[in-house]
Amino acid sequence: MEGIQRIMELGLDCMEVEFVKGVKMGAETAERIGRMSKELGVRLSVHAPYYVNLNAAEEGKRLASMERLVASARMAVKCGAESVVFHSGYYGKDNEEVTFENIKRGAQEVLSTLRAERGQVVLRPETMGKRRQFGSLEEILRLCREVEGLQPCVDFSHIHAREGRGKANSYREFDRILRKIGRKIGRGALTNMHIHVSGVEYSNRGELKHLNLDESDFRYDEWVQALKDHEVAGMVICESPIQERDAVILKNLYIS
Repeated sequence: MEGIQRIMELGLDCMEVEFVKGVKMGAETAERIGRMSKELGVRLSVHAPYYVNLNAAEEGKRLASMERLVASARMAVKCGAESVVFHSGYYGKDNEEVTFENIKRGAQEVLSTLRAERGQVVLRPETMGKRRQFGSLEEILRLCREVEGLQPCVDFSHIHAREGRGKANSYREFDRILRKIGRKIGRGALTNMHIHVSGVEYSNRGELKHLNLDESDFRYDEWVQALKDHEVAGMVICESPIQERDAVILKNLYIS
């Protein structure tokens, strides 16, 4: 809960609760977090465990992945979080279409469970930076278009790392991405976005690790301008190693 207090002190507006190593928070703690975030005006999202693969070859791993997403969503509701971000899975030995259909089916099953429980939270598959992972921008937008109840988590740094040097890293390219989102899943998606951003180091296989903005080639000033010009609204989560500093830099750019 100290993190929520710190976010407010910095003049920031939102925070992501990390369940990346497992959903280990108790219900009572989650409810206290929800009350505090509401009192301080800090919007919350949740990041589900990394150990999710809706395209796992073993049925047990697929079922366990779905259970982790359901558990994350249940705790998100108790926290008052608006969204649950998750990594969809890996291609493994499957081609892109088979992978897509398997992940689509898994997401539908998770959403069916949550609807039965009347959980008011949005599931958001994330665009991924490694090329062996399911999660290109096109795949994520198609998934959200075909599965009612999904909305994207757009990680611009991952898109840049996945597409490679000189790509997805200029005002023109950021404009292209935002226009594509609006065209594929509707203008409303741009007014309720969930975004991840950081500096990023990458190779020809995609993302290697996150960097601070000023240590990377990511043109964040042009990115901010594109968001402003498209009147993007929603939540931006900074994932730089020094998150607080870079988040303040980005917010100051946005409101300037």
